[in-house]
Amino acid sequence: MTESPLVKRLLWSGLLAGIGALATIASTRLAAVIWVRVFGEEPPE
Repeated sequence: MTESPLVKRLLWSGLLAGIGALATIASTRLAAVIWVRVFGEEPPE
């Protein structure tokens, strides 16, 4: 099954999408923490 180039491409795309989603969540949370520490209030939406 993993010998198929199509399956490998799909797995690679899924891995990239998952890592991208996690990175987005982490960076948003980190930015919110920094914002609160600098300005003392919740970040704008």
